[in-house]
Amino acid sequence: MEKRELGKSGLEVSALGLGCMGLSSGYGPATDKQTGIQLIRTAFDKGVTFFDTAEVYGPFTNEELLGEALSPIRDKVVIATKFGFKNANPSTGADSRPETIRAVAEASLKRLKTEVIDLFYQHRVDPHVPMEDVAGTVKELIREGKVKHFGLSEAGVQSIRRAHAVQPVTALQSEYSLWWREPEQELFPLLEELGIGFVPYSPLGRGFLTGKIDADTQFAHNDFRNIVPRFSAENRKANQQLVDVLTSLAQKKNVTNSQLALAWLLAQKPWIVPIPGTTKVHRLEENIDGAAVILSTEELEEITTAADNIAIQGERYPEQLKQMVGR
Repeated sequence: MEKRELGKSGLEVSALGLGCMGLSSGYGPATDKQTGIQLIRTAFDKGVTFFDTAEVYGPFTNEELLGEALSPIRDKVVIATKFGFKNANPSTGADSRPETIRAVAEASLKRLKTEVIDLFYQHRVDPHVPMEDVAGTVKELIREGKVKHFGLSEAGVQSIRRAHAVQPVTALQSEYSLWWREPEQELFPLLEELGIGFVPYSPLGRGFLTGKIDADTQFAHNDFRNIVPRFSAENRKANQQLVDVLTSLAQKKNVTNSQLALAWLLAQKPWIVPIPGTTKVHRLEENIDGAAVILSTEELEEITTAADNIAIQGERYPEQLKQMVGR
């Protein structure tokens, strides 16, 4: 697989990473440990060198899974993890106090079985802690050799500028896909200006863009999508229009919906590195093959225009979580 540099940071990773959250939480029951390890190692064997986790995934179990899976190849991969919630629980609110950041770093290092975290993200902006203090704490961890690069997740323009002035931000991780394109408006020009890479999570619209979900799909009781307005049965029915267009274009190109959606993302900017997640090896292979799909200027315009003309229904987060993005 081709490599990409995240912004101007010097951090080089595979053009597609692997979002590992779904192996432990978020989308139904956790994957069996050995199955998870096998999937992570298969991803590496097929060229993926960038793996994304967080202490809240599980909580804690996802970092442990990655630590075990990647320990034999630790020097050949880039591991990203995150801090920023009270007691590793998003429902209890943000916590990016310096002492918390330090405690999370030490605990994550142990679970990941590593001496350094390659990319350490603030999971969500904490309105109660000045961004200068957050960036300054990570700067100290970098000086101490415990962290290599600093990242932000779902941060807004002002937070990014304030953080970057203290400690250069290597990457911003936010949701971005054909059905959530808001980052193009304010964030892309800023990232370009500051030389920051962009890591889109949910690049396949939490699975919706694959065409495998419709208005009748039943999710597991502990699947996060049950509380997402965009995934109500009514909104899924309305949003099917985008999937139908994507399916038609994919068939014309002789690729899958997922491959077309990922190829479109990769074509937007050379510093974009999507991190699709999956629990199935055949889906992993399908996604990886998507990184090799080349879209012509005409094909890109056709996909973009089609998406422009469809109004997506439903918020991407329920109200309580919506307040924690874009700050």
